[in-house]
Amino acid sequence: MLDMKFVRQNVDLVKQSLTNRGSSADLDKLLDLDNRRRGLIQEADDLKAKRNQFSAMVAKKGKGAEEELKEMRRISDVIKTIDQDIKALESDMDAIVLSIPNIPHTSVPVGSTPEDNPVVRVWGEKPEFAFEPKPHWDIGEGLGILDFKRAAKITGARFALNWGAGAKLERAIFNFMLDVHTQHHGCTEVWTPFMVNRDSMTATGQLPKFEEELFRTDDYFLIPTAEVPVTNIYRDETLAEEDLPVKLVCYTPCFRREAGSYGKDTRGLIRQHQFNKVELVRFAHPDRSYTDLEELTADAEDILKRLGLHFRTVCLCTGDLGFSSAKTYDLEVWMPGMGTFKEISSCSNFEEFQARRGNIRYKSAQTKKGGLCHTLNGSGLAVGRTLAAILENYQLADGTVRVPEALVPYMGLDLIKPIR
Repeated sequence: MLDMKFVRQNVDLVKQSLTNRGSSADLDKLLDLDNRRRGLIQEADDLKAKRNQFSAMVAKKGKGAEEELKEMRRISDVIKTIDQDIKALESDMDAIVLSIPNIPHTSVPVGSTPEDNPVVRVWGEKPEFAFEPKPHWDIGEGLGILDFKRAAKITGARFALNWGAGAKLERAIFNFMLDVHTQHHGCTEVWTPFMVNRDSMTATGQLPKFEEELFRTDDYFLIPTAEVPVTNIYRDETLAEEDLPVKLVCYTPCFRREAGSYGKDTRGLIRQHQFNKVELVRFAHPDRSYTDLEELTADAEDILKRLGLHFRTVCLCTGDLGFSSAKTYDLEVWMPGMGTFKEISSCSNFEEFQARRGNIRYKSAQTKKGGLCHTLNGSGLAVGRTLAAILENYQLADGTVRVPEALVPYMGLDLIKPIR
């Protein structure tokens, strides 16, 4: 969340940010509540000073200070009422502050739709086929390795059942990703709970804004991404400045209602209620967090390069930027069967937005000085979408699918044939 002092001192900047993002957060109401709160705090401080004066008089007079004691009790009652009013105002302020999105970095282009997202770079070329390429759901069902009908019977729409080589390919993909990120990108692997509490969801910005998109039990939320548990590892803790950046990688299943996305990508693996993902999370020093963003994005891109998948990297405009993000790169992989690019990773720098919510700090062992960390994360990658991209890009005319060279050691085969 934003620092209230920052908001107070940069009203025009925050208002422009809200306009550029298309946010309806009520900044004027927040500023009015803040002025009232500060006025009450000053009033309470004045009364406390006055009460101290009467306390000194009581100490001096002793038993003859009945009137002074009476006035002290009256002042204390007034202070108590004011403190209650301050708490009520702070509660109203917190609700608004938690609804204000992060300020976009100055390098983020102003825009309102995905069409306003500039392409930063492109890697590889679109594969050419001597036949009409099929979408991954037809390929998977034709091979017998993807079963959407039985998944719907077991649970409902937007779930998938992987069979045989399909299950093995899913597992091979995330094991490959974890190995690359730990062995080549310097990440430490972590394994986290798949359910978290409300404080964890609030710290990373999922709550209160996105509550309708989350699955929950009575006490816990199923994670929509590993970003939530991994970022919260250091909630209410102070990291050593010398240890920054802390680079973590984590595999988890993810669960999302996908509220508001009805009619979009309803077939196949692109928009599922449950999907696997390998997540990259960094805790960075504020002075170099944008260098970390470029490195983290390059780490995610490296997976696509190793798999030989054509992709492009775009910079999200202000209107397409995630709630907590100050800057985001989306990696979009080419899907020949669908005839379009599809997002396969979002790599973001949240600056101190999440760290302020989660009280994640750093301190120098030498100078004893520090501050709030900058947090970053990115998919490294979404596993189901990677599987879909492999099926579409490596399909052959006879319906079989060639296994990318990087995955052959994990699969133990180089061609996926139909399940008999």
